[in-house]
Order: sequence, then C-alpha cells, then structure tokens
Amino acid sequence: MTKFFLLAGTITGFLAVAIGAFGAHGLRELLTAHQRVDTFELAVKYQFYHTFALLAVGVLSYIFREANFAPAGYCFLGGILIFSGSLYALALTNVGKLGAITPIGGLLFLVGWAWLFWQIYKLKIQ
Repeated sequence: MTKFFLLAGTITGFLAVAIGAFGAHGLRELLTAHQRVDTFELAVKYQFYHTFALLAVGVLSYIFREANFAPAGYCFLGGILIFSGSLYALALTNVGKLGAITPIGGLLFLVGWAWLFWQIYKLKIQ
C-alpha cells in the first residue's frame, strides 16, 4: 500500500496544479459569472492539503510497517474525490444541490486524520 499512496499523492498533486491553473486561466470568466471563484479555490486548496496527507501516509507506511495507515489514506483519497470533486462540479455548473455531498468528503477527511492520529499514538516511539 505504500507505493499506492505515494503514487496517489503524486497524481492528486499533479491534478491540483493542472486544475488550479486551468481554473485561474481558462475558467476565470465562467467561475466569476457563477460567483464561484472562492468555491473552486477551496476545492484546489483542500485537494493540495490532502495530497500531502496521502504522501505522508505513504512515507509513514514505509517507515512504520507495523502500523495500519491504509484506512487514513483511503479516507483522504475519498475525501479529495467527494469534497473537492463536488465543489469543482458546483463551481462549474452552479447547481447548488451538488454541494449537498460535500460534507461527506469533509467527514472522510476528519476520519482520515483521526485514524492517522490513532495509528501514530499507538506506535512505540517517543
């Protein structure tokens, strides 16, 4: 799973840069018309934050093989897809109902951080 989360982190990081740049340059007029520039930027920001979390899960999994960091990584990946994905869709379509699933992604982020905390807490390190 170590390699999976490291690769997932590189892919989501690449996509965050590409999506962010496209939003800033190619979609600015549409996002401004929908008054969703902030929504789009929030989606990119949280994708980036959790890209770093995915990379951390990969590194921690490699260093501390006795711990089970995989559920945190899956939560971060699912959170990126649902939280950021729903905000991207909301910003592009301006269909407010799409924001209804955003909190599910936020909950996945929280569960991922809580799982990460628990696994680190249980480690026999100082």
